[in-house]
Amino acid sequence: MAKITYIEHDGTEHVIDVKPGLSVMEGAVKNNIPGIDADCGGACACATCHVYVDEAWLSKTGTRSAMEESMLDFAEGVEENSRLSCQIKVSDELDGLVVRMPESQH
Repeated sequence: MAKITYIEHDGTEHVIDVKPGLSVMEGAVKNNIPGIDADCGGACACATCHVYVDEAWLSKTGTRSAMEESMLDFAEGVEENSRLSCQIKVSDELDGLVVRMPESQH
């Protein structure tokens, strides 16, 4: 299990154990974390699971695919560290990952 910290736009933290193989989005949805709606169910067809990955974790979460880049065009407040949480697969290497939800997703 990887401990992932989800931080809402207001600073509220949720530390969740997420099984390897699931996505960061699935961990949030299964644990009712506010701010990650996942309207498309993880198909990379919306941007309702937009998160900011803490800088220290960017190299470990991989790079955005062309599809993910396209979907982020629909998100508000996109930054260099923006990702769709449905596109980040959890592994043991992500133990301690911190993601933050944008203010637009509350």
